[in-house]
Amino acid sequence: MIFPKKLKPGSHIRVIAPSRSFKIISEDCREIAKKCFAEMGITISYSANADEFDDVASSSVASRVADLHEAFADKTVDGIFTAIGGFNSNELLSHIDYELIKNNPKILCGFSDITALCNAIYAKTGLVTYSGPHFSSFGMIKGIEYTVEYFKKCFMQDESFELLPSPDWSDDMWFLDQENRNFIKNDGFWTINSGKAEGKIVGGNLGLLDELKGTPYFPDIKDSILFLEHCAEHELWVFNRNLQALAQHPDFKTVKAIVFGRFEPANPMTKELLEKMVLSKKELEGKVIIGNVDFGHTTPIISFPIGGHCIIDGNKIKITKF
Repeated sequence: MIFPKKLKPGSHIRVIAPSRSFKIISEDCREIAKKCFAEMGITISYSANADEFDDVASSSVASRVADLHEAFADKTVDGIFTAIGGFNSNELLSHIDYELIKNNPKILCGFSDITALCNAIYAKTGLVTYSGPHFSSFGMIKGIEYTVEYFKKCFMQDESFELLPSPDWSDDMWFLDQENRNFIKNDGFWTINSGKAEGKIVGGNLGLLDELKGTPYFPDIKDSILFLEHCAEHELWVFNRNLQALAQHPDFKTVKAIVFGRFEPANPMTKELLEKMVLSKKELEGKVIIGNVDFGHTTPIISFPIGGHCIIDGNKIKITKF
């Protein structure tokens, strides 16, 4: 297991676009995000091909891989954050120089489609990667405090930290209207199956993790605690199918617990429905299950280490190695 060095005031972050192009992010959003990092003492640079834009609002595999390699090879770069998610970071996996990454370990963070990239790098190199905000996530003016708080806990301190529910959350188009926001009071974590569990963290987007099964890029899930989130653009039957497929993996029987991220309002999941789905699957019997945790496609979100370690006791979740 390789844990990258923490960030500190004076650190330098490189923004790359391994999925959708950075070009879709407005200049206002970029400047707000850059200012947010500056307030933490962190400087920002952008990869050479981040704004390249093709027919599917992405860029060539060669350009994206070159930017990834350059970011890891550059000795002045302390951490790498993705510009935004998308749909195609798995195109990169067979083109990556994993030895280069292993020999130049540093923070890599993103979520959603970036699940494929983060888990592949962890699986191939042992480097702990991170599910957490994109660079563009920091372009938010209101409701960003919790995201920043857990960014600092995960990337700028050494002490273990407990995950506590955010006071409120949002699923609005904040990037279109920064002033008129719709915040929803958080009703806390959902305890589906209570108990105690301890293990390494693996996860991210459920569908993307599931799609890595049977490839050289699927991470070891033995004795793990799975952190899984689902995107509302896929219906609940897709979530159910993907969860069942993952549960049929031979190593799933050793999984200690599952932590589900918050479902978006467009997704009709409720605590009662999640409980019904979970309890209907014999493979999940006896596993600790918690839902409605602050990660996924609503805001704000935590950052968590893929390959790190956590302890669960009841509905208390503590990240201990990251």
